[in-house]
Amino acid sequence: MMATTHALVGAAIAAAAAVVLPETAPAVLAAAVAGSVFPDLDIYAGHRRTLHYPAYYWAAVTVALVVAATSPIPVVIAAALFLLGAAVHSVMDAFGGGLELRPWEGNSERAVYDHLNGRWLPPRRWVPYDGAPEDLLLAGVLSVPAFVVFGGDPSVRTGLLGILAISVVWVALRRRVAAVSERLAASLPASVRPFVPERFLTADER
Repeated sequence: MMATTHALVGAAIAAAAAVVLPETAPAVLAAAVAGSVFPDLDIYAGHRRTLHYPAYYWAAVTVALVVAATSPIPVVIAAALFLLGAAVHSVMDAFGGGLELRPWEGNSERAVYDHLNGRWLPPRRWVPYDGAPEDLLLAGVLSVPAFVVFGGDPSVRTGLLGILAISVVWVALRRRVAAVSERLAASLPASVRPFVPERFLTADER
């Protein structure tokens, strides 16, 4: 799924938390959104494996929520929601497409790595691939709670609209970006190709 979709998941999580603890709204919004996009920082270094933990994040979330329940101060709550965002992201990727440059072709059976069981989880393809129309629809639905809870803040409203605008552009360009990426990877010197993520290379270039 798109990074923007994950960001809006974080915004939705923050909206739910802010309803219960409105005084923590600014901190939880920033933390939940940051946590929801954090796993994708591994995009060029073992994507969906290095920072994606569909099982272990939940153990950390459980501990963090217990601590937050006993010490409900903004920094503790923010830490718990950061971890919650990362946990949800890691699980969500299993419901999207496979780990490949052209996931709409359905050639990869790797969605996200399950460190607990030492295996790749297969893609469910409920959202066929990142940048699919279904992905944009999901992003739009996820933005609603944040608009309802935080929409009165002009800066937050602008940020949400910006995220949705980026989503629309990415959906429009997604397939073209794949073709351009393949051409760029093919033009690289052979000495550089070992450092290029495998999904950007054709079978002959690997």
